[in-house]
Amino acid sequence: MRFLAENFPEFTQMFDNIDSLYEEKRMIDEKTYQYICLALAIKGRSAPCVKKHFNGAIKAGATPKEIGYIIALTIRESAGNDDCWVHDVLGDTRELLRPNLVCCEK
Repeated sequence: MRFLAENFPEFTQMFDNIDSLYEEKRMIDEKTYQYICLALAIKGRSAPCVKKHFNGAIKAGATPKEIGYIIALTIRESAGNDDCWVHDVLGDTRELLRPNLVCCEK
């Protein structure tokens, strides 16, 4: 967001407003919020966000063991999602094994 903050500050300000709204209207406890954000940060492969929400979870009362469970759960669910997605994309692999297949046909 640094680039956007410099070149489209109105956009980043709106994100700050959204963050404030989420905090004001939050219907879940802080630890649960941090767990969800941590899982999303892992899936989104955002190193700064993983560190931020790991720390946020600790500050919200999570133990390293609980965070380990959340990380393992995220990895496991991601593997399941990836497995289903790949099989959906591949579909009938006999079609993909055609000798005259052109990659990325539409």
